[in-house]
Amino acid sequence: MSHNTIALNQQRQPLDHLESVWLFGYGSLIYKADFPYIQRRPAKIHGWLRRFWQGSHDHRGTPEAPGRVATLIETPGAVCAGMAYEVTPDVFAHLDHREKNGYLRFFTEFEWLDGSGSVTGLVYVAGPDNDAFLGEAPETEIAAHIARSEGPSGPNDEYLLKLADALRELGEHDDHVFAIEAALKKQA
Repeated sequence: MSHNTIALNQQRQPLDHLESVWLFGYGSLIYKADFPYIQRRPAKIHGWLRRFWQGSHDHRGTPEAPGRVATLIETPGAVCAGMAYEVTPDVFAHLDHREKNGYLRFFTEFEWLDGSGSVTGLVYVAGPDNDAFLGEAPETEIAAHIARSEGPSGPNDEYLLKLADALRELGEHDDHVFAIEAALKKQA
């Protein structure tokens, strides 16, 4: 599958018939809401783990030297915390462009972190079948890769560090993210 998934997302899931849509963010969408939203709430998604296994050719790296960013890997019994946003369908023109590097969106259920219920919404996931997928690597290797990567949206380590801080603000512990952060800080 191509890096650029804009057209594919719009063909697979037209949203114009909806008044609003919930979106689950687990990476930069937790801390960088560069789009208008109606409301936002901490949430979690079941059956998925956050992993720095996706290449970034357009934001935190370049086509010649992609950075590493988060995607979700299907894992039975796992839980991944993040931030959910209620948005109007027109916001997806921006989001589809922002998440175009191999990410496909699909509807799934997520729960509020405060335990007050759940909602069905969209999440972007870059699976192993996309051209930008880098796959599994030791966290020390991922940290070294992130330390040397930079793209139009800035240094790759900024993405990792802001995500780690955002997870702490949510009161969430992510072994993978925090191990990469610790390895990155040892290299500095």
